[in-house]
Amino acid sequence: MSLIVANKKFTSRLIVGSGKYKDFETTKQATLASGSEMITVAVRRVNIMDKNAPNLLDFFKDTTISFLPNSAGCTTAKEAITLFNLVREGTGIDFIKLEIIGDTQKTLYPDVVETLEATKVLAKDGFKVLVYTNDDPIMAKKLEDNGAAAIMPLAAPIGSGLGIQNRFNIMFIKEAVKIPVIVDAGVGSASDASIAMELGADGVLTNTAIAQAQNPIAMAKAMKLAVEAGRLSYEAGRIPKKPFATASSPTEYMPAL
Repeated sequence: MSLIVANKKFTSRLIVGSGKYKDFETTKQATLASGSEMITVAVRRVNIMDKNAPNLLDFFKDTTISFLPNSAGCTTAKEAITLFNLVREGTGIDFIKLEIIGDTQKTLYPDVVETLEATKVLAKDGFKVLVYTNDDPIMAKKLEDNGAAAIMPLAAPIGSGLGIQNRFNIMFIKEAVKIPVIVDAGVGSASDASIAMELGADGVLTNTAIAQAQNPIAMAKAMKLAVEAGRLSYEAGRIPKKPFATASSPTEYMPAL
């Protein structure tokens, strides 16, 4: 079944990032290997606006991959709102990832107050807002109520590779909202992505785990398979966990000795 976010349908449930690669060509090859149909771009750090400088958009012209501009580097709602209006004016893109950081020195945790305010304004202005936030189901619901198109809770601090630190909160968020839940930040390996999908997440976004891997292309392929396997496992329905052993083979038939 497809992932539907706002007015867009995707067959892949994996979103990849564009930062930390050695060059744009590697970014493209890893993205293609991942099977992802959407790549997020930090507009303040990766060029998609200046046509007179090396432009990431140029490397993806012969693909069908969509761009998801993000506001990495913004620390206030005002900064993010201004940035996205410039992006829409320059590129026509209104499908965006909102990211407002409160602690820029250590945790890179989001400022949820500023994030909520920006979500409200941008959604009213016609943007389809995918919102990076903490793993708080109460805030997730508030963001949905104020127009978010998708909730993107962190699994762990950005770039940490620690994997999902609170599995229960991801499940609580999934129960709290009706819009897609896409686990973002902290994914370190393919198994982390698979776990996120098995918890019921609608998708996974990862950047550093692929871009900084010893072999980004191979890791991108691994992430693709992990997301697919995790989703299939979730849909198949796992067996319940039990505190004691249960025989794997039936006990009704006992042959004579």
